Amino acid sequence: MDPVLVLVLTLSCLFLLSLWSQSSGRGKLPPGPTPLPIIGNLLQIDVKDIHKSLTNLSKVYGPVYTLYLGRKPTVVLHGYEAVKEALVDHGEIFAGRGSFPVLERATKGMGIVFSSGNIWKDTKRFSLMTLRNLGMGKRSIEDRVQEEARCLVEELRKTNGSPCDPTFILGCAPCNVISSIVFQGRFDYKDQDFLNLIEKIDEMTNVLSDPWLQVCNTFPVLLDYCPGGHNLFFKHYTFIKNYILEKIKEHDESLDVTMPRDFIDYFLIKERQEKHNFNRKDCNQPLKNMLEHMAITMTDLFTAGTETTSTTLRYALLLLLKYPHVTAKVQEEIERVIGKHRSPCMQDRSHMPYTDAVIHEVQRFINLTPTALPHEVTCDIKFRNYFIPKGTSVIPSLSSVLYDSKEFPNPEKFDPGHFLNENGNFKKSNCFMPFSAGKRMCAGEGLARMELFLFLTSILQNFNLKPLAHPKDINTTPVISGLTSVPPPYQLCFIPI
Repeated sequence: MDPVLVLVLTLSCLFLLSLWSQSSGRGKLPPGPTPLPIIGNLLQIDVKDIHKSLTNLSKVYGPVYTLYLGRKPTVVLHGYEAVKEALVDHGEIFAGRGSFPVLERATKGMGIVFSSGNIWKDTKRFSLMTLRNLGMGKRSIEDRVQEEARCLVEELRKTNGSPCDPTFILGCAPCNVISSIVFQGRFDYKDQDFLNLIEKIDEMTNVLSDPWLQVCNTFPVLLDYCPGGHNLFFKHYTFIKNYILEKIKEHDESLDVTMPRDFIDYFLIKERQEKHNFNRKDCNQPLKNMLEHMAITMTDLFTAGTETTSTTLRYALLLLLKYPHVTAKVQEEIERVIGKHRSPCMQDRSHMPYTDAVIHEVQRFINLTPTALPHEVTCDIKFRNYFIPKGTSVIPSLSSVLYDSKEFPNPEKFDPGHFLNENGNFKKSNCFMPFSAGKRMCAGEGLARMELFLFLTSILQNFNLKPLAHPKDINTTPVISGLTSVPPPYQLCFIPI
């Protein structure tokens, strides 16, 4: 038989087999667009604006539907009711971590963000307990943030009112807070090693949101054979992990188990306790894995705790430049409640409803993580009369919750009134989910909210913000909206009050 004919017949059979296997599974899953062989529904998703694509598909297929990213089915949850029902009401079942090949390769299933099962449960339990021991939710952690806010203000004074890009300065502040928790120390804002870390974390975030990476996550084979930003991500991730490994070694040499100083010390004490559970001849491999798991966990804390807060701060200042009347009202509230001669504290927040509403509206409006990280169901589940088998990836659309038009009238408009009642008091909303929800919600939510309030109020207490363009010409559209929404670059002047 002609080899060309054999090839054509073989490819045709594979094509039909792919169609059959996908269609046979779709009868159990929620409805969705018909996938093409191999590439699935990739052509129906704008990787530059995934949020918009998911919203458009929900209008056709409803709040729970299935997409094929390549040959793998992924269930999409759209709207508050669907997201809450899955992540909160069935939180344990939807608490698995879905596939994200780039990060899976970097973390090797370790750490707190991309681990699953007992590894994730144990690491999360230990991390939350340790953070509480180190002052999370207590006055001691607030003192650290207040100290860093004062350092941030002094660094901004050094700009002398000249135009500056705030990216790195705003990255330094939350990074120093995390540094003080992880290895009991902060950096000078001009420290070159520190600036290198900030730069690498910023570049990693941009890479993770790049449309090309979304393609690589759909077809992981590309990671091995194609050039691209993923190689830069792996390089930077390894650099940060190795930096933390060096810190772990330094701590190990000076460890006093009776007086733990920081997160690393608590982890080293845990590692020594677990080491005693093994016979001496068998403990080398567990010890090696434990050290790497320790380094990856702290890399997760370091990167996530720095970039999400610094990006939100950067976006907040851009919006305050765009809407000077909002800035003026916040500054009036700061003057009335705090004054000029003492540092802001968390007790002030309950007396500053407008400022609190502005910060909430910033987080809602910027839609920092449009889809959250992928989840995975840990066992078979019947969900809204559909059958979702164990191991199926799930994407919760946080955008659809934050932009719910019933909860937030004119959701595309930046309006602090979304979080204020008719009397001007702060109004909570169940749809406020910038940190996700359920078992996998951000473990550092409390710290992030404290940092946003104390850093922003400290800046506006001490400076007027001067834009380099007319407010109506300021563009707030993200330059990238993939895994995270990245604001456009800009400059401003910090004019001392």
